[in-house]
Amino acid sequence: MKMPVAVAALAGVAFVGGSSLWVEHQVRSAKKRLDAPPEAIAAEDKPKEEVPIADHTEESYCTPEFKKVLARVVDACGLSGQEARRGCEPVDVRNFASITDEDFNALFHPLVERGGIILFDDNSEKLDAAAEKLIEEKWAERKGARYFFIVARASKTGTKEANLALSQKRANSVMFQLQEKSGETDLDKKVGMLWLGSQYAQLPKDYCGTWKVSRQGKPCNDQAINRSAFISWVDCRL
Repeated sequence: MKMPVAVAALAGVAFVGGSSLWVEHQVRSAKKRLDAPPEAIAAEDKPKEEVPIADHTEESYCTPEFKKVLARVVDACGLSGQEARRGCEPVDVRNFASITDEDFNALFHPLVERGGIILFDDNSEKLDAAAEKLIEEKWAERKGARYFFIVARASKTGTKEANLALSQKRANSVMFQLQEKSGETDLDKKVGMLWLGSQYAQLPKDYCGTWKVSRQGKPCNDQAINRSAFISWVDCRL
């Protein structure tokens, strides 16, 4: 069927007009690229990096109680980026967690497959080779998680003041190892540090056999398991 002359004429005008607009757009784009500095062109041509996201649904341990404590850690311990402070000590944890020692530890029980426990010598914050290896291993198991926890403790063999200072040094040792090995510049927005001394949430001895510890096969008791730093990524969304 033949197209009426008027319709054909209009179609031709539309085609020519569309072609002209396309050509004009291409000319403008070419001129814009010519006028732009080389670095801007390179940035435009560079493939966009994909932000890693969790490859699974939110984990079962992300209970309302756990997320409440996590949110308070984020706000109170420097992870929100709004505070100059880094980390939390027992008095902070008692204030924002508002739960018993046992209930605080119970929040982390479901992380047994996700986390690890770094063990230290008595009255020492130094990492041995096995500790460094476990830190790097657990850091690499991010799987899209946003926050990494360091919860350091001390055994009850010293004074409360000395143990508090020692547990802070242990948390810092893990943090320094992450800074050195990861090369990331925004760790202060990812890593939450808590140092509990010997005053709060001591770990029971059964953690020696149920959790992955940095000194596998070595003697472990109530004192040894608390000369430690618990580490884990946390997959909860806030």
